[in-house]
Amino acid sequence: MRTKTKSKTMKYLEQVAGRPLTLGGLIESIRLGEEMSQTAFARKLDVSPSHLCDIERGRKVVSPERAARFAKILGRSPEQFVRLSLQELIDEAGLKMIVNIDAA
Repeated sequence: MRTKTKSKTMKYLEQVAGRPLTLGGLIESIRLGEEMSQTAFARKLDVSPSHLCDIERGRKVVSPERAARFAKILGRSPEQFVRLSLQELIDEAGLKMIVNIDAA
């Protein structure tokens, strides 16, 4: 991890959303884009509906391992999901850093 400024894409997405992009927000956006209920989407991710709600609302932080698993299930970029997961952990710790991920 290293400190770096946000990319133009991230700044744009956060401007559109009106808030910083989080893993929960990304998951919620994907769910709504697929027009799925929380119950059906939770089943797809193999979590309880209440746990999915907590993730979407930012009340639960997802581990990097689980974030990668969610990305695989949803056919999305594991790097982006893991980066958002790690960023939430960094933010929770009160550290003023931006996480960037490069695939190995």
